[in-house]
Amino acid sequence: MHVRDVMTRGAECARPEDTLQHAAERMKELDVGVLPVCENDRIVGMVTDRDITVRATADGATPGSARVRDVMTPDVVYCFEDQDAAEASRLMKDHQIRRLAVMNRDKRLVGIVSLGDLAVETGDEHLAGHTLEAVSEPNRPNR
Repeated sequence: MHVRDVMTRGAECARPEDTLQHAAERMKELDVGVLPVCENDRIVGMVTDRDITVRATADGATPGSARVRDVMTPDVVYCFEDQDAAEASRLMKDHQIRRLAVMNRDKRLVGIVSLGDLAVETGDEHLAGHTLEAVSEPNRPNR
C-alpha cells in the first residue's frame, strides 16, 4: 500500500511570520495538532500544538506576538506519496515522530500521514504497533 492511499490530503500551511495565536486558531478550526510551515510554495518547517504550548510557554512567549518561526521545527522529515506505507512507518520509528509531511516528486506538499492513518487505513496491526512502540520510546538526555 502506498502512502497516497492512507494520507490526509490537502494539508493547510502556516506561514513563518504568522503569530502563534493564529496558528493555534487554525489548528482548533481544523481539529489538527500539526501544521506544515510553508514559504514561497515550499515547506520550511512543522509546528505542532506541543511546540506552541511547551516551547513558547517555556520561553515566556506571548501568543499574540510570538511567531511560528520562533518555535517551529525547521528540519522536516517527509516521505513521498508513491512510497510504501511501511517506509513511512520506518521513518516515523527512526525519527520518533507521529506525523510525516507527504510530498510529490517535485517536492510539493500534498498531504500529511499520521501514525493513526497507518494504523487505521492499512489494517496492519503489526506495523502500527511496532511504529507506536518505537515512536513512544523515551529519549534519554545526553550525559
